[in-house]
Amino acid sequence: MHKRQFNAITLISAVSLMAHLRVAQAISWADVTGNDASSGLQLVLEKGAAAAVAMLGAQDGFMGNDKVRIALPGHLNEVAKWFKMMGQGQKVDELILGMNRAAESAMPMAKDMLVGAVKSMSLSDAKTILLGGVTSATDYFNSKTREPLGVKFLPVITQATAKVGLTEKYNAVAGKAASLGMLKPQQASVEAYVTGKALDGLYLMIAEEEKKIRQNPMASGSALLAKVFGASK
Repeated sequence: MHKRQFNAITLISAVSLMAHLRVAQAISWADVTGNDASSGLQLVLEKGAAAAVAMLGAQDGFMGNDKVRIALPGHLNEVAKWFKMMGQGQKVDELILGMNRAAESAMPMAKDMLVGAVKSMSLSDAKTILLGGVTSATDYFNSKTREPLGVKFLPVITQATAKVGLTEKYNAVAGKAASLGMLKPQQASVEAYVTGKALDGLYLMIAEEEKKIRQNPMASGSALLAKVFGASK
């Protein structure tokens, strides 16, 4: 199990303003300075995005974390058993390690795009995140960055997985399985599969931290956020 934790000022601390507003029913968005709320949110999202990328981009960021470790998809686990019976168990292990290492190697590319999404956030976006559901900030990141990050990740992951001995065999078997409806189309190549799982892992860790911070809204070291929180007292 991965042991690293996000820093005290972590992703989505600002979104916890929602909890304060619900407690103080008389407080509305208009009572909180919109620019302060937006600036505070941007500050925390930038720091949190960097922390998330650093954690997942480190060695064993995926491989050492049960929640995001990339395994073989669906029916390919049965194929893996066959490979092991044929004396290729080590290559199966190398493939799984290679997939996770590929995801880890792509993670640093996410930082600039995540920060860019934060900087382009409007006051309307900030309000939606602050007053939204338990994964509002994660949903924002997902909607703004998943597709372009996938485009950036794919070549890096392709290069990394090309070094793995079973990659071509994976693609041959997975392509056949997908044509028979045994696998989803996006699982038909190891490169596309790992890219999707890398993104899933990134947003999963963001969502988990967001939920945690919403449950403990005062876990913030930002003076700007303290000002925003103070408006709801």
